[in-house]
Amino acid sequence: MQTAHEFFIHELNEMLDVEQRLVEALGELEAQSSRPELKKAFAAHRQQTEKHEERVRQIFEELEETPEQTECKGIKGLIEEAHAFMEETPSEDLLDVFNIGAASKSESYEICAYKSLVQLATDMGHRKAAQLLKQNLREEEQTLKKMETFSKKIKPEQSGMEEEEKQPARRRTRRSKAA
Repeated sequence: MQTAHEFFIHELNEMLDVEQRLVEALGELEAQSSRPELKKAFAAHRQQTEKHEERVRQIFEELEETPEQTECKGIKGLIEEAHAFMEETPSEDLLDVFNIGAASKSESYEICAYKSLVQLATDMGHRKAAQLLKQNLREEEQTLKKMETFSKKIKPEQSGMEEEEKQPARRRTRRSKAA
């Protein structure tokens, strides 16, 4: 990779992989969620993500470039993290909380990537590309705000804090009896 254009195309290929992987991942989040409002939000975001993928493909066409199969290790890691959590067989309410957090992480990742791409497109004079990337960026920012709202409203029913608070007291009680 020797030029800014090659770097831009590389980053677009990674973003295309991100959007493709997230279409599938959002389908999983929708299926796993126990709350109807979360199912609806993940389904809507999956449809939005499909549009993001279309816009990235449109940029390739605009630049007369052909997308190449690329693996984005960052988003792959976030998805692997979610799959590993599922192996722990969490309760439904904890799964919903985790899924909101996982979605927020991926949104934050995408926001950073799109900001970088917008800057590159602007610097290189790719106005149409910058416009399409900004549209994706705005939608990612809106989705992150929705996830933040969900995280404030949806809490696990059993947070486990009660157990943590009781345990030190039990330890003190045992020590008191021994003394």
